[in-house]
Amino acid sequence: MTTDTRALAARALSEVAMRGASLRDVMERNAPRLRDPRDRALLMALLSEGARWWLRFDAAIDGLLEKSLRHKDPAVHALLVLGLVQLEVLQLQDYAAVAATVEAVRALQRPQLAGLVNAVLRRWQRERETLLAKLDAKPQTRHAHPAWLASALTRDWPAEAETVMAADNREPPLMLRVNRQRSERSALIEQLQAAGYAATAHPWLADALVLPHSTDVTRMPGFEDGAFAVQDGAAQVAADLADLRDGLRVLDACAAPGGKACHLLERAEIDLTALESDPKRAERISQNLMRLRLNAKVVIGDAGAPAGWWKRQPFDRILIDAPCSATGVLRRRPDVRLHRRESDIATMHEQQRRILSALWPLLAPGGRLVYITCSVLRAENEAIVGELLAAQPDAQPVAFTLPVGRAAAVGWQILPGDGDLDGMYYAVLQKRL
Repeated sequence: MTTDTRALAARALSEVAMRGASLRDVMERNAPRLRDPRDRALLMALLSEGARWWLRFDAAIDGLLEKSLRHKDPAVHALLVLGLVQLEVLQLQDYAAVAATVEAVRALQRPQLAGLVNAVLRRWQRERETLLAKLDAKPQTRHAHPAWLASALTRDWPAEAETVMAADNREPPLMLRVNRQRSERSALIEQLQAAGYAATAHPWLADALVLPHSTDVTRMPGFEDGAFAVQDGAAQVAADLADLRDGLRVLDACAAPGGKACHLLERAEIDLTALESDPKRAERISQNLMRLRLNAKVVIGDAGAPAGWWKRQPFDRILIDAPCSATGVLRRRPDVRLHRRESDIATMHEQQRRILSALWPLLAPGGRLVYITCSVLRAENEAIVGELLAAQPDAQPVAFTLPVGRAAAVGWQILPGDGDLDGMYYAVLQKRL
């Protein structure tokens, strides 16, 4: 029996949007159920764009129904959202999108609702301009961002907020990082281009390659040999700011899934400890190290409580990729906007403060600490670093600039879309001798 892709997507999307499931998890769980690569690609597109635009079209569906289906038939409600996503975002042919969505109702074993689904989608087509104008009138439905986040962006970045939210809703390019220990960028580009991939060198990131669209990287030449890894360009900045040289002792705190740790190891012969509190996430670090043929000590422990794992030897470099709201990576992780709550920020703030203050004493005199978040909220970034600078007289900021982004009160902020990168904050601190 064949599996209806849209019905499968509707069930999965209802889990993400209404039950808090991870988009990545539902993709990994459901994609193998589809044999045809075209069906798998459609599933991924429906889930990604469904999560990205849920807060826009969920509101639209409510306005088109006399009685909400959200609680009674969550999969059918999600299917209606996907119907609008097909028409407005994926821009599939109107007749095909509507007919296939109605057919998916039957695959969901709700044939009695087929007429309702057809009527709702036809009404959307008739009243489209009026309905879109209503959605565009509010920031949260115009850009499919929760109201609290739209407000926070406007507060922290008044001149850039609209641009940031628009960037969050564009498909990002696929960025790779060449493994210098296994390949050279120019050779890898030639290899990928020969296999039909439109890979180009990033204009200012030394190890980055760019492809216009996402694809199954496991099928790309060089993947099994560890020639490259997937990593957005904004995250690749970390290795430059770490100012590495051979022989240094380095701590990568909150290291999972290991992208930055691997990049550091590719850059220099260092003694690296990759610290992670979650044992399952720590396994991903080990898997990435193994595929890329790199070596590090993977330690399970709490970055905010070093007594449980620190061996009393100071580190020359410390990288803190702090737990954060992930508000800078919504274009790659669209489900974050559905799961994150305003109340989470205060909790994140406490974690960041605790980790930074706990790890500062582990840095050797003259050493360098790089503090990173994938957040665009000032409370998680310059405010945290500013507190440490005020409390630690031996801490001094290191000034730097990047080709994209802007200076923060302390450090540097890349906003989503700057140079077609993810949003990321960096601060570099040095311990006085």
